[in-house]
Amino acid sequence: MARRGLGDPDAGVQAAALGALARLGELTADDVARALQSGPVAARRRAVDAAPGVRGRGSRSVLPTAVTGALDDPDPLVVVGAAWFLGERRHRTALAPLVAVATGHEDTRCREAAVAALGAIGDPAGLPAVLAALGDKPTVRRRATVALAGFDDPRVEAGLRTAAQDRDWQVRQAAQELLDVETTPWVPDVSPGF
Repeated sequence: MARRGLGDPDAGVQAAALGALARLGELTADDVARALQSGPVAARRRAVDAAPGVRGRGSRSVLPTAVTGALDDPDPLVVVGAAWFLGERRHRTALAPLVAVATGHEDTRCREAAVAALGAIGDPAGLPAVLAALGDKPTVRRRATVALAGFDDPRVEAGLRTAAQDRDWQVRQAAQELLDVETTPWVPDVSPGF
């Protein structure tokens, strides 16, 4: 019954059908891909929200490709959802499109989500975009500061030191916490276990 709703001309019905199929565990990678390619905004938003729960055939091939393509969606919330999915799944193949969103998207939320995804992926090729985001709007700078923790590179400490001087107190606080973690030596617990 829910599957029939995917073909309904009403955007709300399509979105509801995607949600119902996701709750039933019957949403497929092909369903998500179709919704992202040709569905109305409400269906595309629901598709990226439901994508993380999709398992089975196509979930490691069709699904990541479709969600990566959604980084070009005209709706910012679809782009945000796509970036979140790609970061959670650590899809290195989406690195170049994520960098493009992080460095050039007009919507702050999209840049912020892409920066977070780049930090979650932690690929060295994404680091320049995260470092560049330290000069963006406060919300993006905050996300970039936290995202630096995902990289093992000498440039990270320099970026954190810059962020520790930021005019936004939340950026400064995040940077200082990460710098404290990096500079505090680990001391084994030698207390008696009783």
